[in-house]
Amino acid sequence: MAIVELVMPKMGESIMEATILRWHKKPGDQVKADETVLEIATDKVDSEVPSIADGEITELLFAENEVVPVGAVIARIKTSSDVAGTPAPAPAQPAPQEAVHHAPVQKEAAFAATAPVQEQIEPKFTTGSPRFYSPLVLTIAQQEGVSFAELEKIPGSGNEGRVTKKDILEYVEARKHGKPQPVIQEAEPVQVPVMESKPVVAPTPVPQYNGTSGGNVEIIEMDRMRKLIAEHMVRSKHTSPHVTSFAEADVTHMVKWRDAVKKDFERREGEKLTFTPLFIEAVVKCLKRFPLVNCSLDGDKIIVKKDINIGMATALPSGNLIVPVIRNADMLNLVGLTRQVNHLANAARQNRLKPEDTQNGTFTLTNVGTFGSLMGTPIINQPQVAILAVGAIKKRPVVIETEYGDSIAIRHMMYLSLSYDHRIVDGALGSTFLSAVAQELESFDAQKEY
Repeated sequence: MAIVELVMPKMGESIMEATILRWHKKPGDQVKADETVLEIATDKVDSEVPSIADGEITELLFAENEVVPVGAVIARIKTSSDVAGTPAPAPAQPAPQEAVHHAPVQKEAAFAATAPVQEQIEPKFTTGSPRFYSPLVLTIAQQEGVSFAELEKIPGSGNEGRVTKKDILEYVEARKHGKPQPVIQEAEPVQVPVMESKPVVAPTPVPQYNGTSGGNVEIIEMDRMRKLIAEHMVRSKHTSPHVTSFAEADVTHMVKWRDAVKKDFERREGEKLTFTPLFIEAVVKCLKRFPLVNCSLDGDKIIVKKDINIGMATALPSGNLIVPVIRNADMLNLVGLTRQVNHLANAARQNRLKPEDTQNGTFTLTNVGTFGSLMGTPIINQPQVAILAVGAIKKRPVVIETEYGDSIAIRHMMYLSLSYDHRIVDGALGSTFLSAVAQELESFDAQKEY
């Protein structure tokens, strides 16, 4: 018998703690590897934490609604497996450094299974992959020399196609004997994102309500997500000196093109064509021309991102907001962008986003026009340095300049606003980038193929 310690996983480089929402198991329950043990929530997304071994739950160390730091032991599992097991907790003297280097392989495996997730996977498995891998599977892959490219190709028999302990062990055994192994379709090229460091910011005191009021009032307690959003917004304003520039764009060509092709697009591609992927397509083209807008700040160092990962602010049925991320948006055509936009929006509204779906964004787009607003002054999504808001598209009479003279015509007009971090993006760069996006939308090809 051995005791496995289940730790709070690290859900992203900026996530240092998580809240336990609900335990699916209690002491005495049997659990299988990759079976969900609990649900957790961060300021980014809600997620499930699976077991890393078969066995019996012996102890739950935190209650529901408690906030737990990343890497803390949250539960213990009694198991007979030696691959993921660790000896039961007992006082012991720390081993000399030489002994650690010459420890048997079994002890190294035991340590890897109980280490925080970020420490286990950073050397080889830092990735933007949409697949979820349990700490146990990642540990076995590292010990057996299975690269992440190989891991991506292994068919999973677990929930939602997850690779289980059985799948990875069967793959390793077949590879040792030279047997052909089944693989899934080739995965997207692995992108290794640049690690970001968020500036340390002292928390801003929040005024406390004193319980008195001169009117007829109702006091509503913020839910967990609203509290996190409030903290994130205050921190962003405290961190970045915000400047907002405005522009307007004549998007008549884009509106008429979408109206003409949207039915055929949905019939052919099985996806509804909204304006959001068209906006993202224009933003991506301009970010390539102005890379300093696609960056973050680490102290006095500017980190220019080579990947273009577009976050899109999405309203939830609860009234809260979340920002799923379209990774490598510059690698996708209009059909690919449309699929990603619709998939992430639906997953957000159904509370099915994975932790990696909200990580590593480099620039954010928010469509305030969806709710009828003409324009807005959005708050930067840290640690990014800029966010673009697009307003409602309205028909207005405008002056059209032609070679035959000026005329007044009814056009589809839209306001755009760009909030940016003045520590990095000056007014000249911010305004030039915003104008470039507006021009990109105005020059939309009415004969565009998709």
